[in-house]
Amino acid sequence: MEHTVDETIACRKSHHPESVKKDLSTRLNRIEGQIRGIKGMIEKDVYCDDVITQLAATQSALNSVAKILLEGHLKGCVVDRLSEGDDAVIDELVVTIHKLMKK
Repeated sequence: MEHTVDETIACRKSHHPESVKKDLSTRLNRIEGQIRGIKGMIEKDVYCDDVITQLAATQSALNSVAKILLEGHLKGCVVDRLSEGDDAVIDELVVTIHKLMKK
């Protein structure tokens, strides 16, 4: 039975070890707290430069999460798909890297 691209994408899942998922969850919880803090700073009319500094720290934290996910994706999903002969993963990876580099 042939699957459509949407069905294939919908069934794919990552397979991160529990330790990585826990680390990512902890990092994302911290980022969520930073975002709430920034919102509070804006509501309290905190000096713009201080808010921007917190935004930069939050962006850096998000980039760290993306780097962890990208490394796992390269070492796991991409390697697996290439070994199965699925060269389309390279095009997908290029698009993903372009998305990460947009600012």
